Amino acid sequence: MAQFLSMLNSFLWGAPVLVLLFAVGVLYAVKTSFFQFRHFGHILKSTAGEMFRKGSQTGDGTLTPLQAVSSALAGCVGTGNISGVATAIFVGGPGAVFWMWIISLFGMLTKCVEVTLAQYYRVKGDDGVYYGGPMYYIERGMGKKWKPLAIFFAITIILGGLGTAAFVQPFAMSNAMNNAFQIPHWVVIVIAATVCGIVLIGGVQGIGKFCEKVTPVMCLVYIVAVVGILLTHITELPAAFATIFTHAFTPLSATGGLAGSTVAMTIKQGAARGTFSNEGGCGTSPITHATAITEHPFKEGMYGSFEVFIDTLVVCTMTALAIICSGEEIWQSGLKDVMLTQSAFANTYGTAGPILVSVCLSLFAFSTMVGWEINYESAFFYIFPKLSASKTTKLAIRLIWLVPGFLSLGQTPELVWTVVDIVAGFWCIPNAIALLFLSGTFMKVYNDYTAKYIDKTRPLSEKLN
Repeated sequence: MAQFLSMLNSFLWGAPVLVLLFAVGVLYAVKTSFFQFRHFGHILKSTAGEMFRKGSQTGDGTLTPLQAVSSALAGCVGTGNISGVATAIFVGGPGAVFWMWIISLFGMLTKCVEVTLAQYYRVKGDDGVYYGGPMYYIERGMGKKWKPLAIFFAITIILGGLGTAAFVQPFAMSNAMNNAFQIPHWVVIVIAATVCGIVLIGGVQGIGKFCEKVTPVMCLVYIVAVVGILLTHITELPAAFATIFTHAFTPLSATGGLAGSTVAMTIKQGAARGTFSNEGGCGTSPITHATAITEHPFKEGMYGSFEVFIDTLVVCTMTALAIICSGEEIWQSGLKDVMLTQSAFANTYGTAGPILVSVCLSLFAFSTMVGWEINYESAFFYIFPKLSASKTTKLAIRLIWLVPGFLSLGQTPELVWTVVDIVAGFWCIPNAIALLFLSGTFMKVYNDYTAKYIDKTRPLSEKLN
C-alpha cells in the first residue's frame, strides 16, 4: 500500500498538477498584466490596511473580512509552515525554497481568481449562511453538465479535509507536545477534539470569531521568534539566499545526513509544499471567503493574494532562512519534519527552542483543524443542500470531524505527508480546469473593479451584472 501511495503521489505531482497550476498562473498573469506585482501596494492597502477597521466593508455575507481572512489563514498557516518547509529542505534541498517562491508568486493571483469567482457565484443557504467555492462556480459558471465535476471536487474536500486538517493537524500537534513536554499523544488528541468541538458548536460564525482572535496572535508570536534567529545570524543571510538560488538549479549531492536530490525532486518538493501551505490553486480557501461580507467580489479576491503573501513569502520563507542560516551542520544533519526546525531554534534559543517550536506548531495545527471545518461542512451541504437547515445533521458531521485525530495515533510522518500530497493533487485538478474555463467571467469582474476602484472611470453605484 505504501508503495502504491508513493507512486500515485509522484504521478499527481509530476506533470498533471504542476502543469495545470502553472498554466492557470501564467494565463491570469498575462491577462491582468501581472496585477499582483503592478498593484501590490493596492492589495496591501485594501486588505491589511482595512481588515482591522470596523465597518470597512459593506454588503451581504456571513463573516466580516477579518473573520474570513483569519479563518482562511488558520486553514493555511499550519504544519506546512514549520514541518512542511523542513520536509521540503530535507527531501529537495534548500533549492526547494526557490520553487516555493515561484509557485507562490503565481499563486497570489491564482488564489485571487478563486476567491473572486467564489464570491461571484455564491449562494445563500436555507440556514442563512452563504456558501460558495469551486463546486458552485463549476456548476453555475460552467453549466449543469459539469455538475459531476463539481460533486467530485466536493467529495475530495470532504475526504481531503478529514485527511489533512482533521487527521494531519492532530497528528502534528500530539507529536509536538509529546516531544516538548512528554504529554501522551492520546491526551493531546482528547484535549484538541474537546476544544475544537466547543468552537464548532457556534458554526461558521463561531469559527470566524475564534480565528479572528487566535490567528493574528499566533502568526505574530512565531514571526517574532524567527526574527530573533535571523537577527542572531544576520551575517549568514546573504549566504543563505545564495544557497537557495544555487541549489534551485543544481542537484544536491549526498552530504552529511542527506541522501541528495535531483533538480526535478527539488522543483516537486517546492511546488508541493508551497501549494499545500498557501492552498493557491487548490480551491479550498475560496470556500471560506465566499462567506465574507464585501462590496465587490474582486475586493475579497485580493484577500486571497494577501494570504499567499503572508503564508509562504513571509512565514515559510522565514522558517527556511532560520534553518539554513543556522548552518550546514543543521540543514544537512539528516533531521526531518519538525525536528529539523526545532534544531534550528535550539541553535539560537537553547533548550527553550524546541519547546517554542512545539507550542507554535500546536497552535498552528489546532487553528487549521478548526478553520478548515468550514470547507468540509460547505462541501457536504453542496451535495446535500436540503440538510443545511438541520441542526441534527450539522451536529453529526461536526462530530465526525473530530474522529480522524484519534486515527492518527501511531502513524509515521512519511505516510502522513504522502496522503496529504495525494489529496491536494486530487482537489487541485478539477479546480484548475474550472479556472481555465472561467477566465472570461473573471476578467469581467476584474475589469469592473479596476474601472471603479483603480481607474475610477465607472460610478460605484453601478452594479456588476
